[in-house]
Amino acid sequence: MSDIESFFASVRLPSISHVTQALIQTLDGKQASTDAICALIAREPAIAARLLKLANSSQFGLPQGVGLLEDAVALVGQDRVRTLAVGASLSDSFNAFPGIDRHTFWKSAMDCAGYAQWLAQRLGIHGHIAWLTGMLLHLGQLLIAQAQPEVLQTIAQLPAIPGVRWQREQSLMGFSEGQITAEMARRWNFPPQMVQALQRAADPMAEQGFSRLGAIVHLAALLAGTPDAGPHSVKDLPLDVLARLGLDPQWMRNTFPDRQKFVNVS
Repeated sequence: MSDIESFFASVRLPSISHVTQALIQTLDGKQASTDAICALIAREPAIAARLLKLANSSQFGLPQGVGLLEDAVALVGQDRVRTLAVGASLSDSFNAFPGIDRHTFWKSAMDCAGYAQWLAQRLGIHGHIAWLTGMLLHLGQLLIAQAQPEVLQTIAQLPAIPGVRWQREQSLMGFSEGQITAEMARRWNFPPQMVQALQRAADPMAEQGFSRLGAIVHLAALLAGTPDAGPHSVKDLPLDVLARLGLDPQWMRNTFPDRQKFVNVS
């Protein structure tokens, strides 16, 4: 049994609904009609209500109010709506854990998602997939809190910026939070592209093949973990990752997003 398998033998994964499982199956490039997506989401009224509230918020800036899921899909887009639905459902599936402040945790996850979407869209990668992958990255922390709360205290000591945190995780556990999340995502049948990106997010320049999405999530997590991140933060990002992705630092400074405007489904 590998170390990661031993770790998962000691945790209890939260259950996810049949609706969420069905939506996950549609993420891997599989075609689904708008009616089918809306019918699935409608089976979870709380999630449907949250999506409609989001669609009517200033975060989307829609020219008109929407009252039906079909209208939200038409104005926001099917891909965006279903990834938001998956994200909202997963955020509800994970309860608070000792040693982790729920508000701080989900704020960081939403920031990581927002930065990942911003970078992915520049590189021609599906922004909705990058958003969801970025949101998922930190879920491994919740499983560490469940399985080894005493280790989490050491991992989370200051400074707790992502790069340092990942090093502590590797040193103390032999794998990173992203690798834990990747295994969880694999067990839940998320698309292989997302599983691979999570697996490599802590070290996207490792020799075992380059994952563009993993590199994007890596940068997004670094920015999400930077207090008061702004255009000035670009200079602190790893140059080798920026160069491999072909990201122009000047473009990043000019278009740096306001994290207060990121969508929050938690």
